[in-house]
Amino acid sequence: MGASRLEPDLLLLHAPSVYDFREHAILYGPVSDMVPSSTVFEMYPLGFLTIASYLHDRGLDVRIVNLALRMMNDRRFDVPAFLARQRPKAVGIDLHWLPHAHGALEVARLVKEAHPGVPVILGGLSSTYFHRELIEYPQVDFVLRGDSTEPPLHQLLVALQSGGSLDGIPNLTWKDAGGIRVNPHSYVPETLDYVDLRPDLVIAMMARYRDLEGPLPFRGWWRNPIAAVFTVKGCSYECVTCGSSQTTCTHLTRRPRPVFRSPASLVANVEAFARLTKGPIALIGDLRQAGPEHAREVLERLRSAGVRNEIIFELFGVPPADFLRDIDRCVPHWSIEFSPESHDQAVRDAQEGEGDYTTEAMEEMLKEALRLRCERLDVFFMIGLPAQTIDSVRATVDYCEHLFQLGDARLSCYISPMGPFLDPGSRGFEEPERFGYRLFARTLEEHRRLLLQPTWERILNYETRWMTRRELVDATYDAAERLNELKVRYGRISPRRGRQVAARIAAARALRARLDAGLARGGDAGGDAGVDAALRGEISRFSMSTVCDKRELFWRRRLSSFRIAEAVRILWRNAGGRDDR
Repeated sequence: MGASRLEPDLLLLHAPSVYDFREHAILYGPVSDMVPSSTVFEMYPLGFLTIASYLHDRGLDVRIVNLALRMMNDRRFDVPAFLARQRPKAVGIDLHWLPHAHGALEVARLVKEAHPGVPVILGGLSSTYFHRELIEYPQVDFVLRGDSTEPPLHQLLVALQSGGSLDGIPNLTWKDAGGIRVNPHSYVPETLDYVDLRPDLVIAMMARYRDLEGPLPFRGWWRNPIAAVFTVKGCSYECVTCGSSQTTCTHLTRRPRPVFRSPASLVANVEAFARLTKGPIALIGDLRQAGPEHAREVLERLRSAGVRNEIIFELFGVPPADFLRDIDRCVPHWSIEFSPESHDQAVRDAQEGEGDYTTEAMEEMLKEALRLRCERLDVFFMIGLPAQTIDSVRATVDYCEHLFQLGDARLSCYISPMGPFLDPGSRGFEEPERFGYRLFARTLEEHRRLLLQPTWERILNYETRWMTRRELVDATYDAAERLNELKVRYGRISPRRGRQVAARIAAARALRARLDAGLARGGDAGGDAGVDAALRGEISRFSMSTVCDKRELFWRRRLSSFRIAEAVRILWRNAGGRDDR
């Protein structure tokens, strides 16, 4: 089978959170400030790359187009006209993270308007959770459920092109003349070594379709080319607010326990990225979940491979000191991302799945990492947790100052609201009263409508027994102002950057007050139609980054992050397509 260069077997589209965000006046706030992506949530999931790699190895042509990124970079980019020019045999749209509930459905509608006969397929964790509701939308033909959909998707594409039966395709929700069909969720692989992350395919897509922007994962990637390699599907932790917790995975993806990539497969992926880029490579998931021997083998293989890229390790709990020493021995350049969520033991205990460690043990771990060759140590705190009060948030910022007083510039602290949505499927979402949450949306359609609210306070789908939505917003801005002052005082950011962040926070607070006043005078509480036109330009300026500067998240850039010769070789080998952007 296979397709021509201009007729991909599958066109994968990543939608913005809200379509069209360029026409709406929405003060998003800091709900995305701690990730490389913006409030448009233009970063697509890693599943796009594993799908493309799996299908490519079986003779199918896949094109990835990050519509959100294209729309951000060019405000005149015409999405309907672009879609009309495409000739895909099928279209896939991710609804993995729920903040895409509006954009994913609207892009699906535009695809159907341009190509009524082309099948539209949705997938991802949110698609899985809401699959019965999702399939009711006329623009959605198929939903693939679960967190490992590469083989079922391949079966579906083959069946669609050959006219074969769909009855036996696992994990498929679909509809025909007889109504809605839900095939058994029977595909749950016990190994992940059948999937791959092929960075060369992204370069090949750029050449084949003469599109240097479409396959990029997020805005600014050329300046900050972070690669990511997943280590696990599922999780062994039970965090109350997480939509990928063990309980959630058991019920939603039918995976009773995590499944891990083999050390050989994992390190082979790291080497593939290292051949193309000198930038940092993040290992998604805590290696220690699979046990100390698994983690040790990964580290030894990294040492043998001689990878010189900075490796970013994600830690879910406090590891023993010898694990950090093993990292230091095997990896010449390494960093740590650690998310205790709160310094407050009572708050972490209320999460029930944050790991069994004390604040004192956490601090000793941080000190040990700094005694070694750790090049960067990022500590992330969150606002909106069970048992967390305004006073607790203030105390967390005080604790950040305590960490800054260790006197090591490699350690940085960040704080942001959880959000904008409490994850569907999480224990907090399923049992809100038990964990002290009040929910403002339960269905997919309710979340889609929330995304059109004019302020991020109104977009939040939750508040807690300890803080209302308004208090969550106020606590976030207060904490951000204080933390920004501390970062300047202790040399984490320059005074100039600190003044810029402070000005953005002050402007966002003032803008929020003006929006609230306008809505109270009779504006449209159901959306942004009643927002004063004079505010729209200001809103767009203060919605991209508020409580910190995105550059704080960037890794140290080398003179040239890419291995130019390898990139040119891939481009040359795949050149010959037509400019159909």
